[in-house]
Amino acid sequence: MSTDTSVAQSSRKSGVITPCPIHWYGRFMAAAVFVTTRVLGSTLRIHIEDQSHLFEGPNPQPVIFTLWHNRLALSMPLNRGYFLKRQPQRRLAALVSASRDGSLLARALEHFGVQPVRGSSSRRGTQAMLELATWAKDGYDLAVTPDGPRGPCYRFQEGSIMLAQITGHPLVPVSAHIRWKKCFKSWDTFQLPMPFTRCNVRIGEPMLVPRDAGSEEREAARCILEQRMRDLTID
Repeated sequence: MSTDTSVAQSSRKSGVITPCPIHWYGRFMAAAVFVTTRVLGSTLRIHIEDQSHLFEGPNPQPVIFTLWHNRLALSMPLNRGYFLKRQPQRRLAALVSASRDGSLLARALEHFGVQPVRGSSSRRGTQAMLELATWAKDGYDLAVTPDGPRGPCYRFQEGSIMLAQITGHPLVPVSAHIRWKKCFKSWDTFQLPMPFTRCNVRIGEPMLVPRDAGSEEREAARCILEQRMRDLTID
């Protein structure tokens, strides 16, 4: 019996959905992704326009970063080169798909010192939400792709709003214009920066979601955040 089959049967019996595990070749590929991202990130010319004013003082406030799925390649260079450089004590937990592809990304994030939390709207969503809330209580920043993992592209889903309501962390929209890039034929037209290209990163105004917000208030917040992120985005 394969490992994946055993995990799936165990999940069904216990009622707890377990993320797909990573195999030895996945660990090798994750290490390669880490090295490649570090090398590529060191060549990028990143210009920051920060409207949030949350990353200037010595005492960091935990936040929830929202970044479109097709800009994920910029996430670690931006975290290391801007947020951690200004406030080195920041810690980050990131939502990653529970799929087999997600296991590779999760392992790569661990190389960067980021805590992966496995789940999505279609699989292990409730469990992932609870795990993210636990990391938030410990003072971690959270990072999500509000249109992931399957889209539609640039559609801000409600899960991020609910996460902000549960944790009390402000949502901070982030997007970027990558001047020279490779665009893949995926649902989100994933963008891979070319070496030495200029990346204009825009960090938008943060938003708090009241803990007692009802469905109408959450939907209003979702629409506002989606529009803010679209306004920050230049393809």
